[in-house]
Amino acid sequence: MRLPNASLSALLLACALAPLSLLVRAQDEPAAEPAAEEAAAEGEAAASPEAAAPAVTPRASEMAVRAVNNPLLKVVSTGKRFVAVGARGHILVSADAKDWKQVAAPVDALLTSVTFADAEHGWAVGHDASILATTDGGSTWTLQNFQPDLGKPLFDVLFFDPQNGLAVGAYGLMLATHDGGASWAQVAANAVTGEERHINAMARLGDGSLMVVGEAGLIGVSRDRGETWTKVAGPYESSLFCVIAAGNKGALIGGLRGNSFFTADVEGGHWKKIDTGTDQSLFGIAALPGDRIAMVGLNATLLIFDAAGKTRQVPISDRSGNKQTDTLSWLLPTRDGSVLLVGDAGVQRLDAAKF
Repeated sequence: MRLPNASLSALLLACALAPLSLLVRAQDEPAAEPAAEEAAAEGEAAASPEAAAPAVTPRASEMAVRAVNNPLLKVVSTGKRFVAVGARGHILVSADAKDWKQVAAPVDALLTSVTFADAEHGWAVGHDASILATTDGGSTWTLQNFQPDLGKPLFDVLFFDPQNGLAVGAYGLMLATHDGGASWAQVAANAVTGEERHINAMARLGDGSLMVVGEAGLIGVSRDRGETWTKVAGPYESSLFCVIAAGNKGALIGGLRGNSFFTADVEGGHWKKIDTGTDQSLFGIAALPGDRIAMVGLNATLLIFDAAGKTRQVPISDRSGNKQTDTLSWLLPTRDGSVLLVGDAGVQRLDAAKF
């Protein structure tokens, strides 16, 4: 499956509002109808027990002149550079968060998330259950997993070290590796995957536990790096898209219609609803200096939560000075106090003065 000409907002909301298979379709031109004789021959072949559909092979991402302005879903720092991923397999790298360069990628599927275990070893995941890996800080990438027939996109990936990692996605898909991605295997059915809910995001809590959030208010916790899971009662019955650790056992989560909640103990419950002041769905979350949290979402929503519990919205303008309405999917603070935003409009950099 390949990315259609759709906005990120539709793709991000797909896991809550409709089956992803309805929103993702091949971009390839339809093949011309075969001649009658060829059609008859193909019909006979299809009826034969030995006949099998040809395997779908990955197609490399095309290099785009203005890839920096094309839709992107996630941006991270390796410690040495910045790496962003998004539409049509695009992967961009930057040394200074200002000048970006697209690098070659072995698939043109939508890439939804990226993570690094250290400055050199990183992984990106996306549609077609694609998993890409780099061992040189994002300069070159190889394909580790590609299962388009599975019909289950991957939404997030996390590595504990360069050998052990976990990838999660649609309909309860959960893959694990213990050899740096040389092999990936589905995790046995558990309390989190059993209902086949979309698993949208992961985070490591302060005590080292692993937490996932997803469709229909799904929250799960693992104390053994994803080997076993406990389903936790949550405060919200619709989709959750982002999560960040808070303190030793706590977390802050965000989801549909501006809903956000905080707890000091995920397994203990006692969630507190955060007054976000918006009904725009929230997709990305990050910690800012000064004990602040930022969240981004639909219609260029950018929220700042301070230590006193106050919330404010930061307006974002487009290149013409008009209020921006593009979906924002993720954000990342930089060392100089500025913040990188990625979404429908590609990658943007907001000056520290905005915060």
